[in-house]
Amino acid sequence: MKIAVCGGTFDPFHRGHLDPVLAVRNRMEWDRVIYVPAWRQPFKLDHDSVSGYHRFAMAVLATRDYDIVLVSPIELERGGTSYSVETLEAFHAMYPMAAFDWIIGDDNLTQLGQWKRIERVLQLARFVVLTRSGGETIPSAVRRDRIVYAENNSVAVSSTEIRSRVRAGESIDGLVDPLVSRYIHHYGLYKEAQT
Repeated sequence: MKIAVCGGTFDPFHRGHLDPVLAVRNRMEWDRVIYVPAWRQPFKLDHDSVSGYHRFAMAVLATRDYDIVLVSPIELERGGTSYSVETLEAFHAMYPMAAFDWIIGDDNLTQLGQWKRIERVLQLARFVVLTRSGGETIPSAVRRDRIVYAENNSVAVSSTEIRSRVRAGESIDGLVDPLVSRYIHHYGLYKEAQT
């Protein structure tokens, strides 16, 4: 079994998180895709996000129509700073016969050398890089043989843009799943600026 894992804040979960992944799924031969909302991302410690439970619920709503897609609460249940190495070790214990790919955007490539226990992460999974910003360079400390470029069409949307639109009272239709939009408005999420 081939499993793709996509971790992130997902604040909120939007089309850019899902559409590119689904577009490359068959080519990458993934049997399952698991989204993992982070409790607290190590590179966003100065950013206050909405509750992990809201972010989990929005990811579940956005992926509800796809049988091969799961949303895992593993990092939310663990709490604290979320590290990919811990999540991958847990998934290897759950799915001992699986091969794993960890999905990242090309805008995250330059930070790979700063990931906790990056050598171990690269033993546990390949990185599959989705195009988001137009390409970045790989740090010299990272093994290039464990990185695959998916060559997808990018979706021009960001969580920051969506939060700004909500605060400004503008429509977010087409940027997020309709049920995610209703959820955001129902709970009054993103009405105030976050740091």
